[in-house]
Amino acid sequence: HSIIALTHATSFRERVTRSDVEIVELDKQPGKDPGAYRRLFQYFRRARPAILHTRNIGTLDCVPIGRLAGVTACVHGEHGWDVHDPDGTRVKYRWLRRGVNPLVSRFVTVSGELKNWLTSTVGIAESKVTRICNGVDTERFEPGSASALRVEIERRFGSDVVVIGGVLRFQEIKDPLNLVDAFIALRKSGFHVALLIAGDGPLREVGQKRLNDAGVSEFCWLPGSRDDVAELLRCFDIFALPSEREGISNTLLEAMSTGLPVVATDVGGNPELVEHGVNGLLVNPGDAGALANELAKLVADKSAREQQGASSRRKAVADFSLDRMVADYARLYESSLATA
Repeated sequence: HSIIALTHATSFRERVTRSDVEIVELDKQPGKDPGAYRRLFQYFRRARPAILHTRNIGTLDCVPIGRLAGVTACVHGEHGWDVHDPDGTRVKYRWLRRGVNPLVSRFVTVSGELKNWLTSTVGIAESKVTRICNGVDTERFEPGSASALRVEIERRFGSDVVVIGGVLRFQEIKDPLNLVDAFIALRKSGFHVALLIAGDGPLREVGQKRLNDAGVSEFCWLPGSRDDVAELLRCFDIFALPSEREGISNTLLEAMSTGLPVVATDVGGNPELVEHGVNGLLVNPGDAGALANELAKLVADKSAREQQGASSRRKAVADFSLDRMVADYARLYESSLATA
């Protein structure tokens, strides 16, 4: 296998530990860069891949290059709409997908919502579209006993506090301020809760200021990006996902695998992961009051938290394991080659 980075691989390359996986950096400049396309074509001619797998709208223009270079089959994945097209409504992008459609062997989506959008709105034949949900490492993300990090959190907030946690980018589409406002409402209503949101982005300072202004900053921790997410999740009591849009959220799957009850917005693929009242609760996006109300139900009921957390773990292991995902992709690749 090869992994092609349009610009640079950055520290992501450290995640790939196998020596037989080549990582290629095209050093593509902003906008259209003919030199990068030429380098991509030359690499395809040299490596002769059987399958090219592109992802989202930003890589779709690589499909014609692959076909021109003689790639046997092209698979295109849709993992969620682009930040410049958050609703999937831009005509330009729909026509681009239709234009490249004849060169794509199979489309794959991570959610049923994206599959329905591709077939009904974009106009891709249903026979060409397969849904394969993301998988989660259920051995790495598993429930665990108290850790040094949990001790630190309890020392910061108190041992009897209910920790509401999130792992997200501090960007508008993830709507972190919705969760911040919901937490402020919970504190003002007398709930003994703490907030811990890992992640970074342009809204992080805005969120911190809002917490400071509300006088609740002593019960909050916004530590920025973390590389110990698995351990961090085991310190949460409730996982919250306030996004305006989602495909299939990897962090939501990781929280479920860790055995956490979740409160998530009813958008994108979230309803495919969260069964309301069984392993979590769903709430309309952009409504901090409703989010606070749903969080309050779990904060006030430890038994419900434990039952829904256990259900999350069972669901993750049964339906969303990495082994299941890998097997599904193997079948997709084999069928794509068989019909090429």
